[in-house]
Amino acid sequence: MSAKDPSRGLLVSPIKNGTVIDHITAGEALNVLRILGITGSTRECLSIATNVESKRMRKKDIVKIENRELRTEEVDRIALLAPQAKINIIRNYKVVEKKGVEIPEVIRGVVRCPNPGCITNTDEPVESTFEVLDKGLHCLYCDWLIKDDIANHII
Repeated sequence: MSAKDPSRGLLVSPIKNGTVIDHITAGEALNVLRILGITGSTRECLSIATNVESKRMRKKDIVKIENRELRTEEVDRIALLAPQAKINIIRNYKVVEKKGVEIPEVIRGVVRCPNPGCITNTDEPVESTFEVLDKGLHCLYCDWLIKDDIANHII
């Protein structure tokens, strides 16, 4: 069955205003929400579809957030987990802006350093800061390198 098969119906209903994050790496939708600070105790109205068929990616996740448009720094953070993601800004049920994500050179306050001896893991008022490299995330305070499973280190 294809995603356009009418017997399947709509997987996720349209939103009037807000943001649609499409082409999220399959299985990463909930981690994208964590990056955005959206938890079960926040007030956003969400629609989430996971492991949806995709011609381009085989499987993908989709997140729709009603009445919220993402800031540029939020969009850039999403690129850490979903480098192929597309951000659609919706107003009055129409896409008014469509853009891809860009992987930032440096990220602050998003990822916890796994090194227990890092100054960012003490009571000091220091925000975690990582340089984004091809081989992973490099802590600028202790030189620790996170090579994979970045989602488990998201604050």
